[in-house]
Amino acid sequence: MAEAAETQETPSAAACRWSRHLATLLTGVALLLGLVQLPAAPAARAESSAARPVDVSVHTLTPAAPKQDDTLTVSGTVTNTGGSAVTDAHVGLRVGSQINSRVDADETGSRSPSGTDGSEIGKHTQKIDKLPPGAARDFSISLPAKDLDLSRDGVYQLGVSLSGRTADQGFERVLGITQTLLTWQPSAIEGKKTKLTFLWPLISATHLTARTESDQQQTPIFPNDDLAAELAPGGRLQQLVALGKDLPITWVIDPDLLATVEAMTKSYRVGGPDGRTTPGRGQAVAKQWLSQLQTAVAGDQVVALPFGDPDLASLAHHGKDVPGSLSHLQSATELASTTVDTILGVKPRTDFAWPVDGAVDSSIIDVATSAGAHNVIARSDSFRDRTSYSPTAARQIGSGNTAVVADARMSTGFQGDLVRAGEYSLAVQRFVAQSLLVNRQAPDNERSIVVAPQRMPTASQAQAMAAAIKGLSDNRWTQPVNLGDAAAAKPDPDANQQVPGTGSYPESLREQELSTKAFQEIQKTQSTLDGFKVILTSQDRVVTPFGSAIMREMSTSWRGDRKGAAEFREAVQSYLYGLTRRVELIKKSDVTLSGRSATIPITVHNGLLQGIEGLHLVLESSQTNRLQVDRSQPVKINGGQNQSVKFETRANANGPVRVTARLYTAEGQPYGDPVVFTVHVTSITPMVLLVIAGGVLLLVLAGLRIYIKRKRSAARTTEGGEPGADGEGPGDGGPGDDRPARPGDPAPDTGSHDTEPSGSGEKVER
Repeated sequence: MAEAAETQETPSAAACRWSRHLATLLTGVALLLGLVQLPAAPAARAESSAARPVDVSVHTLTPAAPKQDDTLTVSGTVTNTGGSAVTDAHVGLRVGSQINSRVDADETGSRSPSGTDGSEIGKHTQKIDKLPPGAARDFSISLPAKDLDLSRDGVYQLGVSLSGRTADQGFERVLGITQTLLTWQPSAIEGKKTKLTFLWPLISATHLTARTESDQQQTPIFPNDDLAAELAPGGRLQQLVALGKDLPITWVIDPDLLATVEAMTKSYRVGGPDGRTTPGRGQAVAKQWLSQLQTAVAGDQVVALPFGDPDLASLAHHGKDVPGSLSHLQSATELASTTVDTILGVKPRTDFAWPVDGAVDSSIIDVATSAGAHNVIARSDSFRDRTSYSPTAARQIGSGNTAVVADARMSTGFQGDLVRAGEYSLAVQRFVAQSLLVNRQAPDNERSIVVAPQRMPTASQAQAMAAAIKGLSDNRWTQPVNLGDAAAAKPDPDANQQVPGTGSYPESLREQELSTKAFQEIQKTQSTLDGFKVILTSQDRVVTPFGSAIMREMSTSWRGDRKGAAEFREAVQSYLYGLTRRVELIKKSDVTLSGRSATIPITVHNGLLQGIEGLHLVLESSQTNRLQVDRSQPVKINGGQNQSVKFETRANANGPVRVTARLYTAEGQPYGDPVVFTVHVTSITPMVLLVIAGGVLLLVLAGLRIYIKRKRSAARTTEGGEPGADGEGPGDGGPGDDRPARPGDPAPDTGSHDTEPSGSGEKVER
């Protein structure tokens, strides 16, 4: 998206553009009238290709913005791409027309050569030896800048051409030409200088999971050793630090990168495809890089992004409706400050949020500011202005929040493959030219412009960025300021302060976001962690690495890599689940109770290196009428040990009973899988049955004796005898008294002498 301010032009530029439009219109009319034949177009292109058989590439132009007393040096390569040799050739410079439009500045170097390339500057040429087909030659031309004979300050097209002869055409002609930009401002401007803020990002992809070795040191295990290559001399991150230390920039750092590199300064391991690990080899470069970074940031402003650089747009569009997702942003912001302060010894600013590509809408602003970031780094292709100039970056967007709107053209100027020297040089010249064109839009207005480049520039892109900033080092029309000052600048009243609606977010960026399902999986991991940590005696050993891993699961580095993001989430969840399974109940075989009461042992295994507590083991009988058990016992086990928890049982009847053992947290949440086994109750044993049978027999015999006595007594009464005359009748209480027992008399002891339940601790068959 192009901002409106960048399409506004000065009157002279508008006239030039109108002339081009008029020429196009006349051509169209000629086509309609039959004056120009359509079939001739391919032939014209072929002739143009044949007329320009040499490719010219400019590798360097120094200084980027020469002054009157400087010596300008232009170097590069010419390559014969035609079919015949080039002879009598030389390279020359041509000063073309002045550029007043930012749009035209971007198009310079990317269009076909036009007729506005100007005449060749005499005397300052370089001869080129015979150039056979496919051959290339280097060139370098130096000349006093005053010989350019530029009468006015501004931005010019600078053409570099090769002229010579070919076998098919013996006369000298221009065989190849390219354009670059020449910024001409010999002295400091008379108006207000543009305040320029350049963000210097230190951000990398996710390199560290929660996986560690099973040792007391928790040696981290990296999935690969790619980060070591970025930190090594010549690597991307090493170049960013080495180049940034001498530049007037604002460092924007993901604290996760610092934490990861800090972990590499100690012993670490690297995982392999077979599951085995090998020692990491980046310890030395990690130490050196951190040391260099500590020196580089001294005295500069450091902005810390939330830990892991969470994707704010994904959170706003898919994550905020998943309960708990936004809480991670708050935690990541809090962790950012302590991480940077601890590792670099610098107190960072944590009140800035940076959505991907500076693309914002109202929902992104709400999420970004929810964790305390009152300044949101946006981009001008999101906040479209209707002014004829690029306004100050700061915009008041309500609720005490500020949008810091970076210049889109200058921020995107270093994208693409800048490994090729020609693209590298052109990117530098465009940036310098754009900075002057911005100033010339409103030279009497003091404005603050912010440049927010891509999040993870390559080494060549970083080198081009550094060269461009150095091209402005003499501060002729710019003045460097940090991001904090840019955010505090007085807003331009004519600038757009309306936050874009949700429908304005680019579809191409929306397609790269994390899905709602991804955030649900993240919360599943968090729930597992919450249920696990409550039983640990040293929670930090688990909460810290897994909390960081959960934040990394929301990183912007996963954009465009959904498969990698899913594999990372799955690896974290799987590893955490494996740790929770190290606290478990040992499977138990069926049990036989051979007494009225017994003790059943249940074994709990702790395979962690730390102790556990806060768990309760609960035993439940499926038939309490047959078997009653003590329901709950506390569990507390040291690391790497087992605990046998004993439960008292009481049998009421014979038969099998299904018993379930399960662990519960203090909050009553089930932990781990239950263990189910069967208890066979045989408490009524054969000996007990024999005793009972003997008791019944004694009762029968006693009853029979009483019956016989009564019958004899009745017989004597019938014969006329007085009852009790012999002194043995009923009621005398003598030894011969065989009256029936009265209620309340002691019952006969016809049962077992031990009527209490058998003691606990009897052997239980398993």
